[in-house]
Amino acid sequence: MSRWLKHIVVLIIFSLALGACSRMGLAYRNLDVIIPWTLSDYLDMNGEQKDWFNERLKEHLSWHCTTQLPGYLDWLDRLQVMVETNQVTDAALQTRTQEAKQAIAQTAREITPSAIELLQGQDDKQVAEMNDAFAKDQRKRQEQYLKPSLDQQIKERGQRMEKRLNDWLGPLSPSQQQRVVAWANALGDQNTQWIANRAHWQKQFSAAVAQRQSPEFPQRIETLLVNRESLWTPAYRQAFANTEAQARGLFVDLMAESTPEQRQQLLKKIEGVRKDFNDLKCLKAAKQG
Repeated sequence: MSRWLKHIVVLIIFSLALGACSRMGLAYRNLDVIIPWTLSDYLDMNGEQKDWFNERLKEHLSWHCTTQLPGYLDWLDRLQVMVETNQVTDAALQTRTQEAKQAIAQTAREITPSAIELLQGQDDKQVAEMNDAFAKDQRKRQEQYLKPSLDQQIKERGQRMEKRLNDWLGPLSPSQQQRVVAWANALGDQNTQWIANRAHWQKQFSAAVAQRQSPEFPQRIETLLVNRESLWTPAYRQAFANTEAQARGLFVDLMAESTPEQRQQLLKKIEGVRKDFNDLKCLKAAKQG
């Protein structure tokens, strides 16, 4: 699943957009960080498939850089204005989040035909290896996120969040730290629903790939990659809505308590993301064109 989404276990505004944008700027050749799954994590491609994939990837990168990145810069402008004018509200964050989701879906939709073609060319051994990789992924996440006691899961969740926030805002005040603890507690056993839904998606994906020569395969893969939410378990749908709401509430409260220094740090980070984008040769070429 996506390095862009991470199932929203971190702050919506950072995990869904800013964090991924900075990674894209630093390693833009890895287009798969902005689609809902990662081919290279699960598919063992042969030489011919890798060559084909790399060529197709270049085409997708060119499309993405010239047609999508300008919109990301506009998005960063809107985010920056929110911070500068102290208008970080729940409604504004919902709007920014929806914009980011639409950008993800647009890119996923563009790349899906290539994913379908690649998957249709997989032999049975490669598909078996993909399924093994899914199983390994599930075991790894269960070990990391479910094996600890619930109290430990909550504690680690808060620690991960505070570490990210320190990077974006600088050191948190005691009251801000307490707000992070409250956020971590409010998510409860969210890890259980997240990992169960991940396994649910992988199971459906494996079932689709097993029928990769059927006429329904392209539509099935598009649903799995572009319209993932339609396949969520009811429990995860409810958990996800709560997770988004809790993340927005956390960010609104932290910004309400933020110091001028913290806001300056955040604006500096946003500017760093903007610079990463503007420094991309493909974007410079597109602007000149």
